[in-house]
Amino acid sequence: MALEITDATFEETVLKSDKPVLVDFWAAWCGPCRMVGPIIEEISGEYDGKAVVGKVDVDANQEFAAKYGVRNIPTVLVFQNGEVVGRQVGVAPKNAYTEAIDSLL
Repeated sequence: MALEITDATFEETVLKSDKPVLVDFWAAWCGPCRMVGPIIEEISGEYDGKAVVGKVDVDANQEFAAKYGVRNIPTVLVFQNGEVVGRQVGVAPKNAYTEAIDSLL
């Protein structure tokens, strides 16, 4: 299952990770986010041990959403070594997310 990432855990979980990190910025009221959610959960299971896959609820955790310019949700950011190396705004097919991770493994 995808990690629940908060403003308090973002730095440790995402920025200091030695693995690629895929972060889904979402909100409960967002219809398109509910379409992306199951895809992110699948990816989390498939990449367990190879990459970190997590979700940030932007309603409860606004600090890093603002820092990385997340203005529309869903937005999925891919990090490596603490830097954003990929960004997908809106709903995309699963392979758009998995290819971003695969390119870093």
